[in-house]
Amino acid sequence: MTDEPSTNDDDPSDESDLAIERRLSILREEHQDLDAAVQALEERPQPDMLQIARLKKKKLALRDKIGRLEDMLMPDIIA
Repeated sequence: MTDEPSTNDDDPSDESDLAIERRLSILREEHQDLDAAVQALEERPQPDMLQIARLKKKKLALRDKIGRLEDMLMPDIIA
């Protein structure tokens, strides 16, 4: 095991709470941007359903990452 910082975005186990908060902020903004893009595509007269499905899949992946980071900040404590 080395003392080098982790460069993998999916494994932020070495990040400080502040770094996790910053990452959460970025991911939440990306999620909101994708939501706006999906809504705009759905409002078109002939929406591209394949593109909408792809964007929704990306949104779900972001939601999962956000959930993992939130769990790191406030882990479940069973008393």
